[in-house]
Amino acid sequence: MSVVLETDSLVKDFGSIRAVDHLNLKLNKGSITALLGGNGAGKTTTLSMLLGLLIPTSGKISILGDDFVKDRYPALKRMNFSSPYVDLPQRLTVRENLTVYGKLYGLDDVRSAVMEMVETFRLTELIDRRLRKLSAGQKTRVSLAKALINKPELLLLDEPTASLDPETVSWIRTFLKNYQRDRGATILLASHDMKEVEQLCENVLLLRKGKLVEEGTPPDLLAKYSRKTLEEVFLDISRGGVV
Repeated sequence: MSVVLETDSLVKDFGSIRAVDHLNLKLNKGSITALLGGNGAGKTTTLSMLLGLLIPTSGKISILGDDFVKDRYPALKRMNFSSPYVDLPQRLTVRENLTVYGKLYGLDDVRSAVMEMVETFRLTELIDRRLRKLSAGQKTRVSLAKALINKPELLLLDEPTASLDPETVSWIRTFLKNYQRDRGATILLASHDMKEVEQLCENVLLLRKGKLVEEGTPPDLLAKYSRKTLEEVFLDISRGGVV
């Protein structure tokens, strides 16, 4: 099984604060992996480095066979991300936002790609509405549409179902599973919803104070910690329980 994303002794310092501490990750092609940790565990900093938004203090990142630290552009066109905490341009309409990103990714037929995403994420009635006039849940769907517009091989998702109603949450989870299966895509998911992690993810990575302190499949972690839910395992580790 080929490796799509790998980090080697990844470190990120902010002055005297070490946010990520010699982190070693490996994601195989076609896998869905959860990246978990409490506030300050290093998740956001890690994702930012994997997106090229932050330069590592030291260490290596390989994405889709490329040295991402030295030259991130070949990999960027083959990946995408979604986060409800990263605003898209609020003065643009849904159509305009998706068109801009379709052009940025160099799509051959931007209009068709935009309409496909609009239909897929049930945005038809909102297509010409400015983002600033959308609800939080509607903005989440637009962000997901943006993240899928280039059919990425690697998808980084930060709280992908935030602010969505239960029916839409269920539909989005099914969509992501089908996308991963049909396209052989690799997904890295950061979420505080342990039910979502149990339903979607084959592997779980748990961070604490910038270090990878635990990893394994959900069933293996439940057995190891003698717990009934991943939330209980998460709380054990976040509170400094023995790993």
